[in-house]
Amino acid sequence: MNIVTDSGMDITPGAFSEIGIEVHQVPLKIELDGKTYRSGVDIQPDEFYELIQTTKSLPVTSLPSPGDFVELYKKLAPLGPILSIHISSGLSNTIQSAKTAAQMVPEAIITFIDTFTLSGAQGWQVEAAARAVKAGWPVDKIVELVAKVRAATETVYTLPDLKYLIHGGRISHMKGLLANLLNIKPLIGVSKTDGKYYERGKSPTFRRALEGIANVIARDVPEGNDLRVQIGSTANPEGADHLREIINKRFKCHWLPDSTVAPALGAHTGVGLVGAFYAPMNLFPQLP
Repeated sequence: MNIVTDSGMDITPGAFSEIGIEVHQVPLKIELDGKTYRSGVDIQPDEFYELIQTTKSLPVTSLPSPGDFVELYKKLAPLGPILSIHISSGLSNTIQSAKTAAQMVPEAIITFIDTFTLSGAQGWQVEAAARAVKAGWPVDKIVELVAKVRAATETVYTLPDLKYLIHGGRISHMKGLLANLLNIKPLIGVSKTDGKYYERGKSPTFRRALEGIANVIARDVPEGNDLRVQIGSTANPEGADHLREIINKRFKCHWLPDSTVAPALGAHTGVGLVGAFYAPMNLFPQLP
């Protein structure tokens, strides 16, 4: 079985090599200053976050085309079934592009999974699938495992500037302008119902917003409980370190290495974002 995903996913470099399985990642695209980049292929996170700080232009993202998926599905079809796992349909039409492509490759046996999330939380689902594939699990059991990971995992983040979210249409123009005017820092989660962003709180300063992230986690996971947790950020190591300190004081943490948010996602947030992907250890399924 082969796994296909997209560059809406963030995962620790080398994770799939350690598992011993290849995961095929179809890139989302970014347009900036008249150039088009394939996220994670033509431009890496560090390059991208440096670039957007040196231009007045705002980036625009686009989906992989059905043709991008057709090429890959045709290549993989003779090798066996395909598990295609994608960024939330509530935030991107990437999975629809993949499904359109599947209709053009009738010889491919493809099972689709909508992660209803993105970034590191999407990476957790893909990692679980990869471990199960490596262990020889059947597709129905893999889908069941990924669903358990999805049900247990939450995402929350904050950011210092809303102009990228406004520009990308991720929040309403008026609401975003008002929040920026009042210098309000939102705490943003991803709904498991429709896979869209929703507000989980707000803070008057960015530093207070980092404390607010820990408060959001505490609403989901009682303090003192074991927590599987990973920090994601966009070129903000100081903020990531501060959030880690705050969370460590309140929970028994099983830390995964920090992740840098992919360019195609950071195009909608800009530099400075800090967030956490987390799950209570007692609800997170045992991975093979």
